[in-house]
Amino acid sequence: MSLRKRMSTLIVVDSVIVLFSIYIGYFFLYPIDNPFASSYLFVSSLSIFLAHHAFAFYFGLYKKVWEYASIRELVSIALAVTLSIVVVAAAQLFFTGNVMLRALMITWMLHILLIGGSRLSWRVVRDTLLVRTKYDTKKSTLIVGAGSAGMMVARQLLKNHDSPLHPIAFVDDDKNKAGLEILGLRVLHDTSMLKEHVVNNTIEQIIIAIPSADKTTSTLIKQLAVDTGVKVQAMPLIEDLLTGKVSVSDIKDVRIEDLLGREEVQLDLNAISEKLTDKTILVTGAGGSIGSEICRQVLRFNPSKLLLLGHGENSIYLIDMELREKVPQGTKIIPIIADVQDRERIFAIMEEYRPDVIYHAAAHKHVPLMEANPFEAVKNNIYGTKNVAEAADTFGIGHFVLVSTDKAVNPPNVMGATKRFAEMIVQNLAKSSKTNFAAVRFGNVLGSRGSVVPLFKKQIAAGGPVTVTDPEMTRYFMTIPEASRLVIQAGTLAKGGEVFVLDMGEPVKIVDLAKNVIQLSGYSVDEIGITFSGKRPGEKLFEELLDPAEIQQGFVFPKIHIGRATPIIASELAYVLEKLPSMDEGQIKSVLVGLANRKNVGSLMERKKEEAPSTLLKA
Repeated sequence: MSLRKRMSTLIVVDSVIVLFSIYIGYFFLYPIDNPFASSYLFVSSLSIFLAHHAFAFYFGLYKKVWEYASIRELVSIALAVTLSIVVVAAAQLFFTGNVMLRALMITWMLHILLIGGSRLSWRVVRDTLLVRTKYDTKKSTLIVGAGSAGMMVARQLLKNHDSPLHPIAFVDDDKNKAGLEILGLRVLHDTSMLKEHVVNNTIEQIIIAIPSADKTTSTLIKQLAVDTGVKVQAMPLIEDLLTGKVSVSDIKDVRIEDLLGREEVQLDLNAISEKLTDKTILVTGAGGSIGSEICRQVLRFNPSKLLLLGHGENSIYLIDMELREKVPQGTKIIPIIADVQDRERIFAIMEEYRPDVIYHAAAHKHVPLMEANPFEAVKNNIYGTKNVAEAADTFGIGHFVLVSTDKAVNPPNVMGATKRFAEMIVQNLAKSSKTNFAAVRFGNVLGSRGSVVPLFKKQIAAGGPVTVTDPEMTRYFMTIPEASRLVIQAGTLAKGGEVFVLDMGEPVKIVDLAKNVIQLSGYSVDEIGITFSGKRPGEKLFEELLDPAEIQQGFVFPKIHIGRATPIIASELAYVLEKLPSMDEGQIKSVLVGLANRKNVGSLMERKKEEAPSTLLKA
């Protein structure tokens, strides 16, 4: 209804109500043939008619949206009606010399009742008639948490008649709330019985509204909700609500990252700011999943220059365009197309820009692909790292952080062995270099290119089944921002040659991860199905973050371990680097895997300097 039609309707309705109220108020108390009737009714009717409309316009009674009427609107009605009666009393006194107080009291009560009732009836009609017709098309929703956050969500859903969700009940662990009603919705007890509540109440969607819960509790509730098989969403964090970053309506789907079950690493902002602000920062592999996120995180600290180095033209273009949209004043972004295997090019870049910090994220990381292409793994992961690290040493770069992997620990595969060898290169340089070298290890990164979660989602979109290699296979998982924070924080903690590792909690079974991804996608495991394909070449059933010989007790920073350095002897390192280009694929894997897995490396060159490389391989 247009504003003009709405106002016209309300004016007509109010005119009838005020005249009806003044007449009924009089005839309740006085006979119709009272000699004062005509003068009293004329003065009273005219004055209340004019006064009511004047105050109604003043208090905005004709412009309010009465479908959402609240206490504030009722107060406006009470003020308008009361002041109208006061005007009538003054008119009676002035024109008739008498105030019929009892009649005016009855008129006031009828006036309040009918005006308020006419307005609230808009809301009643909408809630009971118009909205009820839509409930059949809405999803019945269960709200987890009957506190203030849960009430905000429920009120939002009840008010927003265009919402596709219809709240049915709350569920809360507070026994004192069990059986009560809040906003007309029942409060069910015990979140551990979520699955039973969903079945018993034919729930189609769950909203988790406990933004202040700690990570462990939040993860447990989210996992229970996901296990019900219905769609699950969650409110933002309470600090985001309070700071205005998001609103109550910004309810988001629960993601697989939300089920990791541990607090994410937080940064030491002051220490990082000292290293990055107004400095020149180089990120290799800047177009990759980790490299691009490192760039986003670094940009927050206002470096003077951010060098985006990568071999892939399109990926560097995309991250360059993204960062330019939010680049702070005073920061210059410089995209560089270069291959870390091109030693002359890398040295020329270092000489030209002289970065203060290097984050080396460029690498080949896919285990089966590198098993089939060991030469490429050696060229990129070993010689590429050697080129960048030695260029950093040559030009006196302040800090160099190598992005490594948990697959570098006791590796049975080429990829892990090349990454362990890259760590050895960095650790050996750290012995004598002025550059502060360090390596950072972490597990699988959720959502990164080629990771298992995007593959699962693609298989689910195709109708399934989801393929898992082995029912017992486990992996450590972390988020892309978390991995990037660890890399950046390590740069502030390094003193030379350390291997930093994130405390990643308990490893996750891949089959359990697959089930969660299926359920979060809105399907049941039975609908999609899970098949087991067997281990791929070079894969381990489980990963390790530190070799037993590297483990040190305690943390150097919340959630960050540091491992003891176990570098190879420099002469042995040089000997292997010299011989690798002349080896065939079988020899490369044999040497690198054997070298990476040896606990106490003896003097390899001394023992084998008289032997041919082929004999060396058998040792």
